[in-house]
Amino acid sequence: MYIEKIKSPADLKSLSISELTELAQELRETIIQTVATNGGHLASNLGTVDLTIALHYVFHCPEDKIIWDVGHQAYAHKLLTGRFNAFPTIRKQGGLSGFPKMTESLYDAFGTGHSSTSISAALGILEGRDHNKKKFKVIPVIGDGALTAGLAFEGLNHAGHLKKDIIVILNDNEMSISPNVGALSAYLRRIMMGDLYTKFKKETKLFLERIPGVGEPVLKIVQKAEDTVKGLFVPGLLFEELGFEYVGPVDGHKIDALIETMNTFKDFPGPVLIHTITKKGKGYGPAEKNPWNFHGVGPFDIETGKSQPSSRKSYSEIFGNCLTKLAADDNRIIAITAAMTEGTGLSEFVRTFPKRFYDVGIAEPHAATFAAGLATQGLKPVVAIYSTFLQRSYDEIIHDICLQDLPVVFAIDRAGIVGDDGPTHNGTFDLSYLRHIPNLTVMAPKDGYELRCMLKTALSLNKPAAIRYPRGSVIDSQADAELRNLPVGKAEVIREGKDLLILAVGNTVEPAVSASQLLADAGIDACVVNARFVKPLDVELISHYAKEIGYVLTVEENAVSGGFGSAVLEELTSNGVSGIKFRLLGLPDKFIEHGTQSLLRHQLGLDAEGIAREALMLAGKKSNSLSGRPTA
Repeated sequence: MYIEKIKSPADLKSLSISELTELAQELRETIIQTVATNGGHLASNLGTVDLTIALHYVFHCPEDKIIWDVGHQAYAHKLLTGRFNAFPTIRKQGGLSGFPKMTESLYDAFGTGHSSTSISAALGILEGRDHNKKKFKVIPVIGDGALTAGLAFEGLNHAGHLKKDIIVILNDNEMSISPNVGALSAYLRRIMMGDLYTKFKKETKLFLERIPGVGEPVLKIVQKAEDTVKGLFVPGLLFEELGFEYVGPVDGHKIDALIETMNTFKDFPGPVLIHTITKKGKGYGPAEKNPWNFHGVGPFDIETGKSQPSSRKSYSEIFGNCLTKLAADDNRIIAITAAMTEGTGLSEFVRTFPKRFYDVGIAEPHAATFAAGLATQGLKPVVAIYSTFLQRSYDEIIHDICLQDLPVVFAIDRAGIVGDDGPTHNGTFDLSYLRHIPNLTVMAPKDGYELRCMLKTALSLNKPAAIRYPRGSVIDSQADAELRNLPVGKAEVIREGKDLLILAVGNTVEPAVSASQLLADAGIDACVVNARFVKPLDVELISHYAKEIGYVLTVEENAVSGGFGSAVLEELTSNGVSGIKFRLLGLPDKFIEHGTQSLLRHQLGLDAEGIAREALMLAGKKSNSLSGRPTA
């Protein structure tokens, strides 16, 4: 096998085109087998195998810098850069990251877990190269989905202005995670039919240059007429008007054509954009047929392509189904997402209310301000975005929504520990960056029924609201129960107790209840409160129990810094409650690396045993007094 002999990209250069083609098949087989076992990003990685081989064949890494955007298309890159033996560990704790990571390899020139950063980063690297008087190439590889974000165009605009020798590879597979939307996607589809124009332009210029006596004046007249001619062949001049030499489209699965094109333009003195056409899921039938289902997958059966079904519903499904039912009774409800229709559970909503659904592409800031505009017209926009991506909308949430007190609801999926995708995808900061914003109500449900009630409540507030909930499945024992509006800022006492108060929020409530049972066996009578609201807090209830009991443990799956526990301390201090012993249990002041959710929660002390252990330390007792040890 060729793949086992590739210790670095330099080993590719001795292979023939036919051998490189065989290597591509081996890479695909390795990726499929590994993802079927570990889970991961499949369709996007299968689509970039040939492109990756060509890039490493033509360029000289790690001296030359390839920046992958988004990083979930870089598995073949990892396999070709000395990580073949470690590849079975990908996305496992202590193993390879599922994304490029600078601390993992010299070949990973820039970490990319969020989209649309590559061109800006590449341009900064180029300026740094020139400042340091070095010579190397910088090649950002950006997907057409990532090109829907404003940051990508900010980078393109600046690159065209600086006229640096940046080589942008546009990997066009007509999809981001959900199918691409918008004018740019349509533009790229039309450009694919524009080969005739490129050929015509080159041949016309060569013809005129060969005619004696033509000179500069005639060529200038022809160039002025060129825009009119282009209009016959190409529907837009976007990249050339931004200052790039546009090349393509090139078949992204023909290694010889890719190598020839890259070799031709690798020493071009200014910005170049090479437009490649690839197919998501290439080489694996089920992924080619349903690339969105194989974007990010858990373990699956290679022969059938089927994953192990879950007997529980996910929070995302519960949210999507509930929103669809509520929208049936209120035609003002609008759903918005940023290229994550399936991931946020909105597929049913799209089928039921296609005219009341908007996928804005990978453009989270636009999603927020777009929702604000809708809200000014009496509509009820619900923006469904993963916690880690909502960070990109921070200014819009403050300036465009909360400052104007507009009734936009944020459904924040994948809040807390996401797991295998690691620090770029863990939603560990949303409580901290949302709870201090005026006019915003912030909620976190303990289960599926509470999520539905919170959604109903949020839509009735006529104010900005946010509901954060985790990735994964949940027991939904009250699936048919009638929904009710929750009293805003009111907590729920789940278990009375006199020795210690556990204030839990969101998905930490269930393990907190289990911890109270362990504590009871150790002789500690713990009171457990489901806070429900992070803002506004139930100050009256919390103050009462804190003063009565004297020992308070807060539990959250969010950064302790500025999070739920900090909010409790602030309110109690403001209300003159003193003499209380506190412990704040949550996520430490560091980025949480990848691993399974259950393992990470156990290691971070956020399972039942960890909460009970923390409670015993607060009470001044030894943790070995616990009689049981829940499974992590």
